[in-house]
Amino acid sequence: MDTLFLRPKPTRREFLQVATASLALLGLSQALSPRVVKALEETSGKPAVVWLHGQECTGCSESFVNSLDPTAAAIILDTISLRYHETLMAASGYHAEEALEDAISENGYLLVIEGAIPLADDGLYCTIGGKTFKDIVRESVKNAAAVICVGSCASFGGFPAAGPTDAVGFLYKNTKKHHEFDDVLGDKPVINLPRCPMHPESLVAIIVHYLTFGDIPPLDDFQRPIAFYGELMHDNCPRRGQFEAGHFLTDWGDPNQAGYCLYLKGCKGPWARHDCWKRGWNGTSAYCINVNAPCIGCSEPEFYERFSPLYDRQFDVTLPGIGKVDIDKVMATVAAIAAAGIGIDTVITKLKGEES
Repeated sequence: MDTLFLRPKPTRREFLQVATASLALLGLSQALSPRVVKALEETSGKPAVVWLHGQECTGCSESFVNSLDPTAAAIILDTISLRYHETLMAASGYHAEEALEDAISENGYLLVIEGAIPLADDGLYCTIGGKTFKDIVRESVKNAAAVICVGSCASFGGFPAAGPTDAVGFLYKNTKKHHEFDDVLGDKPVINLPRCPMHPESLVAIIVHYLTFGDIPPLDDFQRPIAFYGELMHDNCPRRGQFEAGHFLTDWGDPNQAGYCLYLKGCKGPWARHDCWKRGWNGTSAYCINVNAPCIGCSEPEFYERFSPLYDRQFDVTLPGIGKVDIDKVMATVAAIAAAGIGIDTVITKLKGEES
């Protein structure tokens, strides 16, 4: 498998990096690092991983194999046994499907799902090897130890859910839970790692946690690890000061508005829970806000259908103690308020009828 990534076997230092970084990602004590290392080293049989692809662009796989520090793709592939992955495996055609059948005939593998699952016309709109993806998922879940849904499409339906194929995530279509696979899922744990694409460090940390502790980390109401999805983008945005000052970008071409808050350009930061602001892509160097693009809320179940058009504002902000506020009604006074040196917090206090 290493030859697929054109790199040598990972060094001991890189191996330790994965163990330590995984603990940090999940907010666990570094004192547990020896336990993680021991668990990884003693996984002699290499736990099997079956990675399925449905309606998707393979962007989550691209994100995974292009991770940089630690080099999660090569490390984790040396730790696990990747039994089936349509993009990475050498086999194709009948040989590939035989590999999948052999893998799911065993018990205890981790099932990774990438892409939405179309249900219209009995799943006709995504077929692989003569089988609908819906049926492939159903067969693969039966003997799995846990299910990890990577990306927005597998978690909540994502882009395909906005189309005519009645595409769903494994558990949800947008915010609503469906029960298509309840009969084969049983009490198996399901972990959603939404974003478009999935952040590779999240998957590495979840697998390492599972191998070390034999269970999954704390999840929120949408089966997302709280360690990665517990904070609002808005509360950690580098442009939060511009929001407080009432500086909102309205003209992309105006250099005087460079660095202004992107809320009026469709930013979903006030609703999006993720850690892109801390994690970043491309070696932690970039994410939406850093490249002057609004947060599109791809970590949320409403993405993409209810958040579209992405660069248009669909919602009004919710202010603490007040509720939703029509931003258009207050924009006329924001400039004057900001010019007077009165911050948004003060305006909120006055609106609540409290002493400023």
